[in-house]
Amino acid sequence: MPLKISDEILSSVEKPSRYIGNEWNSVHKNPNEMKIRFAFCFPDVYEVGMSHLGMKILYHLLNERNDTYCERVFAPWVDMESKMREHDIPLFALESHDPINTFDFVGFTLQYEMSYTNIINMLDLAGIPLRSSERTKEHPFVCAGGPCAYNPEPLADVVDFFMLGEGEEIITEIMDIYSEWKAEDSSREEFLNRIVSIEGVYIPQFYEVKYNPDGTVNGVVPKKDHYPDKIKKRIIKDLDQTYFPDKIIVPFTDIVHDRIMLELFRGCTRGCRFCQAGFIYRPVRERSHEKLLELAKKLEESTGYEEISLTSLSTSDYTRLAPLTEGLIKEMEEKRVNLSLPSLRIDSFSLDLMEKAQKVRKSGLTFAPEAGTQRLRDVINKGVTEEDLLNSVSIAFNGGWNGVKLYFMIGLPTETYEDIEGIADLANKVVSAYMGVPKEKRGKGLNVTVSTSSFVPKPFTPFQWEAQDTMNTLRDKQRFLKDKIKSRYITYNWHESEVSFMESVFARGDRKTCDVLIKAWEKGCKFDGWGEHFKFKTWMEAFDECNVDPDFYSNRKRSYDEVLPWDHIDVGVSKKFLIKESEKAHRGELTSNCRVDCSGCGATAFGGGICVE
Repeated sequence: MPLKISDEILSSVEKPSRYIGNEWNSVHKNPNEMKIRFAFCFPDVYEVGMSHLGMKILYHLLNERNDTYCERVFAPWVDMESKMREHDIPLFALESHDPINTFDFVGFTLQYEMSYTNIINMLDLAGIPLRSSERTKEHPFVCAGGPCAYNPEPLADVVDFFMLGEGEEIITEIMDIYSEWKAEDSSREEFLNRIVSIEGVYIPQFYEVKYNPDGTVNGVVPKKDHYPDKIKKRIIKDLDQTYFPDKIIVPFTDIVHDRIMLELFRGCTRGCRFCQAGFIYRPVRERSHEKLLELAKKLEESTGYEEISLTSLSTSDYTRLAPLTEGLIKEMEEKRVNLSLPSLRIDSFSLDLMEKAQKVRKSGLTFAPEAGTQRLRDVINKGVTEEDLLNSVSIAFNGGWNGVKLYFMIGLPTETYEDIEGIADLANKVVSAYMGVPKEKRGKGLNVTVSTSSFVPKPFTPFQWEAQDTMNTLRDKQRFLKDKIKSRYITYNWHESEVSFMESVFARGDRKTCDVLIKAWEKGCKFDGWGEHFKFKTWMEAFDECNVDPDFYSNRKRSYDEVLPWDHIDVGVSKKFLIKESEKAHRGELTSNCRVDCSGCGATAFGGGICVE
């Protein structure tokens, strides 16, 4: 039965619109007529989850099926959770307000390691056993996908099965098999046995992890011969032919990315050695600009949004950007719809592109040099120079822009204090570039924001073997940079080192970290990505009580021959290639852009996109 949330409860929480549903373009079906009910869960608050493009795509894709009802579920904020527990209200889906423990599937998207305790908390709120081994046929199947699923081991005891890679095809195949299984009334394990043969499906309980005496992984071994030794990710080869919604939900409240999002392409050709997305989403596959113009028109008409964001890992690398922006300006300018271009490359920037993108409204510009010196930019294979950045910002300042955000990393492999000082020097040169523009041309009130995140070694990158800087070292580097920034035009923001430390532990964790995760939740940890709720001391207590050393996962450099917890996952990029890139990094050598020269990473095995063009 649908849950009735009283006005008294809604009026007592910070943002009641997070919990009421019924937004424009949300899908409503008769649950009694549906064979399959799927709860798409985002383990963070509504305004974060509603900004996620993957949820928009899969939500509408599943609801295109006549036998399936997909509904949205978000982590209730602490005020609402308190009311729910006080009044025995289980976690519910927004569309029907039905408790999700009655659904067939509860699926989580794994975007950020620091949301893992929210997954545990949401399952508990729903009344679903936390561990897969404790669930019976009366419980939903708990599944997960997303970029963090490429190291599934920290959640291996919690999640029944993972979907690795792009979900449009794989999730449809699973629903087809489930429909048959449900009609036959077979066992829970029988369903898992049927889907284990689907490419991209990983079922942790079908694999045994063996450890060496020193605590490292000896191997991840299938328990039966017909279980695959390696689980290969799934990709969509032709983006023009795959599903993309022509209408999306329009929230009642502001969300983080409150606009139309047009996905230009998947993958990235650049090969930045710290960037997990740049390796796990290979090869690059583009949508045609004609298809994108068609989608933009339909989405604007169905939503009324006044901004369109062109999204991808490196937007200005889209080969048909000129005809796309020209077509969008022609279609949208008279409707006062603005274009947003995130992920700009500072070496492919022009005043013409800026004018096209933001002809309606000028907004701030964002660049990511990542490192303060050319030496370190070569180490990470960034492939851009100081001259590129200064030319770009000078063009922008001459065009009337006055707000620039600069993103850097600290703690990168081989980094020195000279590299960190280079960040301050580069920011000062941006200020000088502004001052060098005639007053009548530049915008008033320069604001340069320097933001540093701490380097986290991620699976399937050339830096996956590196040790992370200790928390004390990262704090010292942050203080050093803060002292070097003197200009009143520059604002400096940084990430707390404790959060980055925890992120690295779960990014490279094995199954032993799952016990810590559940223990930390039992001790009150949740919303760990939100500074006001992060409880570092409590986390350290959980590690201690579980007899697990977090430094083993974070601050330890691995050898190339060590078996990594995710070595049974195949993303298409070979380990041999990643080792080669790691060695080139330490020599400061660059690797060519995929469009210039194939570097032999292994993604040609998928037979799609740029690899075959």
